[in-house]
Amino acid sequence: MFKILRNAWKIPDLRKRLLYTMLLLLVFRFGSFIPVPFLEKEALQQLVSGSNSLFGFLDTLTGGAFAKASIFAMSISPYITASIIMNLLTIAIPYLERLAKEGEEGRKKIAQYTRYATVVLGFIQASALYTTVRTAVAPQNRGPLTFITITLTFTAGTAFLMWLGEQITEKGVGNGISLLIFAGIVARIPAGILSLSENYKLGNLNIFTLALFAVFAIAVIAAVVGMTQAERKIPVQYAKRVVGRKMYGGQSTHIPIKLLTAGVIPIIFAMSILAFPSTIASFFTTPTPGTFAYKFLAFIAPDSWFYGTAYFLLIIFFTYFYTAISFNPIEIANNMKKNGGFIPGIRPGKPTSDYINKVLSRLVLIGAIFLGMIAVLPIFLNYGLKINIFFGGTALLIVVNVALETVKQLESQMLMRHYKGFLE
Repeated sequence: MFKILRNAWKIPDLRKRLLYTMLLLLVFRFGSFIPVPFLEKEALQQLVSGSNSLFGFLDTLTGGAFAKASIFAMSISPYITASIIMNLLTIAIPYLERLAKEGEEGRKKIAQYTRYATVVLGFIQASALYTTVRTAVAPQNRGPLTFITITLTFTAGTAFLMWLGEQITEKGVGNGISLLIFAGIVARIPAGILSLSENYKLGNLNIFTLALFAVFAIAVIAAVVGMTQAERKIPVQYAKRVVGRKMYGGQSTHIPIKLLTAGVIPIIFAMSILAFPSTIASFFTTPTPGTFAYKFLAFIAPDSWFYGTAYFLLIIFFTYFYTAISFNPIEIANNMKKNGGFIPGIRPGKPTSDYINKVLSRLVLIGAIFLGMIAVLPIFLNYGLKINIFFGGTALLIVVNVALETVKQLESQMLMRHYKGFLE
């Protein structure tokens, strides 16, 4: 990886893109320290360190911005939720389906609608977040003006992060939204290591627990790298055609289908969906111990067995869903037929699309189960063994996957510029 980055740095255009990406990520990290007016930082830190792990989960996802009462406390979760809704509506509403098939112009309109939905959802989530953290506002400052100031600040922070992500995707390197989540998680690693060290010194953790955590982290990294690189190659043969005095076709190639076709997107989608009920519940009431609302929030908390089960099932669902909207076997089969291509032993047309769909379904099932197991294993370790590393598997999965995808994009851009240094 470091060799690829070093070689990419030598190309002026890629060096400019890398510097632009790093600059915007620095802006994101600096923004995580800008406080929201009227919110008391100490009160939010007590919420994060308290028994309700929802706030700890949110703080980890935002790279510590929540505990700092920052303008980026909501991160980009409203944008992710809006993207999920737009993808679902694209299948359900014919107008949006036509836009999706119109190419670049249609995608621009859908992206614009997604931005509008992000602002609306961001304001709703900001209102719910204000209701949840209202205790962090001094009593003399509570009022309509404070509500408007805090909610609009949270919403503006999410909108700004959405813009940052789009700018990174367009003018930088990699997927901007994924890189923002990546940066937030990586920023929490030093604090996590320090926390483990302090707990070990205090006797809260033994050497066996630390060794288990280290083995788990290494195993996850190795497994994610191997599964991300794994792919099934479907052989394709093109028939020979004579056009005028020239002969075309006759070559053999293959269709690569990755085992983890959807990448890290299903995990991000599942995280956003599971955070939604807690947000809505906190919006309507401030739970106190012993009440139904308090028990409900504990039931769906990130360290509960219900959360782990729902997380696993949602990851499988979104893996199939995202693969279905990003990989079309019928279109691939039709393109092969038009160009005289066929899979050896399979007739062109519908039999080819059925065969590709069959292979894809099996690969997606294996990949979805792997993603789900890696994501929920730390949750069940925390639930059964009381090892507080419930977010470790997901964090490692996102970090490794985003890093690999970014490096692959660098490789493809280097190939377009006919750079061969990293292939030698």
